[in-house]
Amino acid sequence: MFNPSRDQARQFFFDTWRKYCQREILSGMEDMTLEVILLHPEYQGILTDVDRYRDKDYLPEMGDANPFLHMSMHVAIKEQLSIDQPVGICAHFERLLKKTGSEHDAMHQIMECLAEMIWQSQRSQSAPDATIYFNCLDRRGN
Repeated sequence: MFNPSRDQARQFFFDTWRKYCQREILSGMEDMTLEVILLHPEYQGILTDVDRYRDKDYLPEMGDANPFLHMSMHVAIKEQLSIDQPVGICAHFERLLKKTGSEHDAMHQIMECLAEMIWQSQRSQSAPDATIYFNCLDRRGN
């Protein structure tokens, strides 16, 4: 399992954006990541200023949204949807897509549930529980 450090994950976004801007060939994972970057023009300026943003801390208690976390969660969800793992995530996505009428909005609904599952896992110091994920998605899909 690939488990990059914060610096490695951020560098991957910086490198993907640089390669795209320089019209270099992208790997499959970079292509998926680029799709996410292109959905977020508000973050593209960050990706062009590596020195300023490589080590920046984003503090939620100060109202900071972490663009790298946000984009990473999009990528994680795209990966889940590509293989329907956890099994059933694609069906949840389709229901949310019909409800919201927007792929991006449906992804954000899923993202909130993914974040809830991760938070619960960290809070209880246990493995992520897909039941929490799907229960949250059920509440949003109805």
